[in-house]
Amino acid sequence: MGCGSCSTGGGCSPAGCKSNGSCLTNGCSKLDVYDWLSHMDMPVNYKPFGIVEVKFKGSRKEFYLNQDNVYLEAGELVVVEATTGGYDVGHVSITGELVRMQMVKRRVKEEEVIKKIYRKATIADVEKWKIAKDMEWETMHKSRKLALELNLSMKLSDVDYQGDKTKATFYYTAEGRVDFRELIKKMAETFRIRIEMRQIGMRQEASRLGGIGSCGRELCCSTWLTDFKTVSTSAARYQNLSLNTLKLAGQCGKLKCCLNYELDTYMDALKHIPENVNVLKTERGDARLQKTDIFKKLMWFSYPGEEAWVPLPLTRVKEIQQMNRGGIIPADLGEVVEIETKPVKILDYENVVGQDSLTRLDERNRNKKKNKNRNKNNKPNGFAGNDGQRQGLNNPPRAQAAHPPGNRPPNAGNNNNRNRPPRPNGNNPNRPNPNNNQDNQQDNPQ
Repeated sequence: MGCGSCSTGGGCSPAGCKSNGSCLTNGCSKLDVYDWLSHMDMPVNYKPFGIVEVKFKGSRKEFYLNQDNVYLEAGELVVVEATTGGYDVGHVSITGELVRMQMVKRRVKEEEVIKKIYRKATIADVEKWKIAKDMEWETMHKSRKLALELNLSMKLSDVDYQGDKTKATFYYTAEGRVDFRELIKKMAETFRIRIEMRQIGMRQEASRLGGIGSCGRELCCSTWLTDFKTVSTSAARYQNLSLNTLKLAGQCGKLKCCLNYELDTYMDALKHIPENVNVLKTERGDARLQKTDIFKKLMWFSYPGEEAWVPLPLTRVKEIQQMNRGGIIPADLGEVVEIETKPVKILDYENVVGQDSLTRLDERNRNKKKNKNRNKNNKPNGFAGNDGQRQGLNNPPRAQAAHPPGNRPPNAGNNNNRNRPPRPNGNNPNRPNPNNNQDNQQDNPQ
């Protein structure tokens, strides 16, 4: 399904998941429609619907008559009649009864569909169409240079070639009216084609170019959103969002369309919130409203000169408001709602693999060195490390005791090996006895 007509740059294999456009992420098949009637058995005398929906580059879709009753499936390339002469090449979007439903949705009558489907695209048609699509990038940059030379306050965002390379549609954005008659003359002399200029809005430009939003997903306007509703700053106010244009604006420079998604839910929740409660009069002082939690139905107030906020339920707020209207001033706001703070759960799988520290390998090597040094210190005298050689033969003799052997104090030399019997040498006559060291010779004179 991925092809040169998609808004992501063309190519039969998308650059993302390499699934040839069948991953249903709408990255290459923009504004695709699922035909849920394709696997249903139709009646015997059923006559197929004679209108087919064809999609082109970007979000452009049109309806065409299938007078010759050519068997078409979704995704096939077809040659269709163009509006201003010639022909164009597009992909079949949907066929059958689902087209009738799409026409009702878009308020298109069957009598208004005049353009026809000529045939399925041949190899020559596809090659010519691909050459035309390859010319779009270079044509757009050349036309931008021509617009800069004429000092026109407009921005050319996209170019769409017709399938027969006889016409090109230039999409541009501008703040006001632009006199581009001289630009059309120069572009017609340069490219030798018929030129059509079409002005679009900022949102339409973002939908044609595509991109990644602040949520980390593809833009809604470039994947599934077809109609753009007006978004105002009141939508952000109702949702208690900060009026920061840098955070509320999308890639088109306008307010994000997703601000309207949850607006109805907030509007329903705001019906239970009392109005005009910015100040509640008490004997302790005038408590001012600081924050409102719409879904928990709590309102926070603060006394003058105090930093602590007092949460109150909606019933208590309405009660104090009614008392203030009757001229009654309560002593204070009343009972404070205890807000439960849930402890942070420590997930068991957070450090299973031990990949949360960048120095985990260094610590592992450091522990190995400590274990090696500890094993060396725990070995008896006269033994070496891992080489298995005796070290007592090469070590210099210990210093002789300060006292003569016969006059040693009772607590001198707490060596447990002194009173042990000599270790047998086994079957190896050449093996030296570790107990026959100089200290034993001094403590046990012959």
